[in-house]
Amino acid sequence: MFKYIFGPVPSRRLGLSLGIDLVPHKTCNFNCIYCECGKTTNLTNKREEFFPLNEILNELKLYLTNFSGKLDYITFSGSGEPLLYSKIENIVAFLKKNFPEYKLALLTNGALLSDENIIKEVKDVDLIIPSLDAVSDKIFKKVNRPHLSLNIEKILDGLVNLRKIYKGKIYLEIFFVKGINDSEKELVKLKKASEKINPDKIHLNTVDRPPAEPFVKPVSLKKLKEIEIFFGDKAEIAIRSDTPAYSSINISLIKNCLKRRPLTLDDLIKISGLTVNEINKILRELEKKEEIKRVNHNGLIFYKLA
Repeated sequence: MFKYIFGPVPSRRLGLSLGIDLVPHKTCNFNCIYCECGKTTNLTNKREEFFPLNEILNELKLYLTNFSGKLDYITFSGSGEPLLYSKIENIVAFLKKNFPEYKLALLTNGALLSDENIIKEVKDVDLIIPSLDAVSDKIFKKVNRPHLSLNIEKILDGLVNLRKIYKGKIYLEIFFVKGINDSEKELVKLKKASEKINPDKIHLNTVDRPPAEPFVKPVSLKKLKEIEIFFGDKAEIAIRSDTPAYSSINISLIKNCLKRRPLTLDDLIKISGLTVNEINKILRELEKKEEIKRVNHNGLIFYKLA
């Protein structure tokens, strides 16, 4: 089983995406109340080479050299903040040199993009998706629970500067939590900030997997549609992709995906390419061995590693 890469998985925004996870589980400079990966256990803003660079490069080379399926993106994501990995620039350069046929994406909370040098490290990535869940300092701290060294005004300045320096596409993601960052006052501030950042798209999101905190509730689809209209033509509601996944993914890969985030039966079917009956048989066996467990969230059943 691969240690640093996972998938390909059907992404609601990126089609079929091969993930690269560069930090230990839940190492982040945010501790977002809605995070599907759970609470942050290592809240840090210090960049490190958490895993040996050569191991990651060798794993990517082994996988991609033997891969014959379709990929829409190779994505820096996973179970923490990928920009905390101090040698991400080396990985971007390796992929662009050796596997230029694949587009690269970066999912980030955007906090470290206030540093121009870090922007330059990922300048060759094709798509950056930074988050912005609040503009008001009080709401920012309530939703994202950031490392004490982080400041929302500096983060906003960094995102505005990103557009000036970076030549690729930017999709700004805003994650809404009912009753916390969906007020009219905060929406106005978020819209003004997004206009300054000037992304190519604005992705509007809300809770649809088990969040880090049980009190977190999604905004309604009706509310999201109202927000979409308010933000204008660039805004779109993030929905799950129906892109079929690579059919030869095995059980160990499914477990590897579950290690990073809870998945529904539908997700697992798309990832594995197996039928409903085949997947249910595997899930029953894994449940019997107590390797996975079910979680009921808003009427949907998710599977996660025990």
